[in-house]
Amino acid sequence: MSSRKLEPFTVVSVIGVSLAVLACAIPFWMIISGSFTSETKLATTGYSFFPDFDVTAYTMIFTGSAVLNAYLASVFITFVGTALSLAVTSGLSWVIARRVPGISRPLTIFSYLPMLFSGGLVPLYLLVTQYLHLQNSYFSVILPLLVMPFLVFVQVSAFRQLPESIFESAKIDGAGELRIFFTIALPLSKPILAVVGLFYAVHYWNDWFMALLFIDDVHKFPLPLVLQNLISNISFTAMLPQLAEAATPVYQLRLALTTVAIGPILLAYPFAQRYFVKGITLGATKG
Repeated sequence: MSSRKLEPFTVVSVIGVSLAVLACAIPFWMIISGSFTSETKLATTGYSFFPDFDVTAYTMIFTGSAVLNAYLASVFITFVGTALSLAVTSGLSWVIARRVPGISRPLTIFSYLPMLFSGGLVPLYLLVTQYLHLQNSYFSVILPLLVMPFLVFVQVSAFRQLPESIFESAKIDGAGELRIFFTIALPLSKPILAVVGLFYAVHYWNDWFMALLFIDDVHKFPLPLVLQNLISNISFTAMLPQLAEAATPVYQLRLALTTVAIGPILLAYPFAQRYFVKGITLGATKG
């Protein structure tokens, strides 16, 4: 049995993918390694592939309730925000995809305009704080990020690829639009729902700017805002316990908090992996 000859394209592809993996994996490992490296070694020799397993930063992070409160805040914002965003995006996308006379076209324009320009930061701040009175509420972070227009049109394209004959058969059997949507369209759209949900979850988990605008209570800060403040302002480490008695390992603390912050959202990818490629291709074809 003769061995297959490797094509040049295959060799180039393997090399290219391998280099891309290394380009992503090496910085990630350096962050993890640095989080377990003592502050003195980081200051004198810099980053290293082999840490000395100093857990001072992690001890400071997990002592007290500051980081735990930030974690719980981020988990609440991510789960509730993703669920609400999926519900609103799916309903809006379904109506647009069905081309309902007098409704679908205005909603399409309404969804498309935010992709071109926004109302501005000052009107948003006045709306959330003065009219909705959501200052220091987690919903002040969730509501401004509730709908991403790009994901609406991705889901519209996916809905339009579903077989129309199934919907016609359901109508003949007496099913209405709501029943078709919940019992047929959504179950058939699990791949695109998983992809859209993952995009929303990553967006909510990583966002710190909305929390910076609308949340003043440090006990309600989500994890990305705590990390951002720690990176931009060394004195912010005073909110963490036991730092008054000892020297603060600032650089090690930043790397450790980064590692802690990216862990949960990184673990979410394997659960959506089987839907990811199919979901992207479902929404990639213009309907």
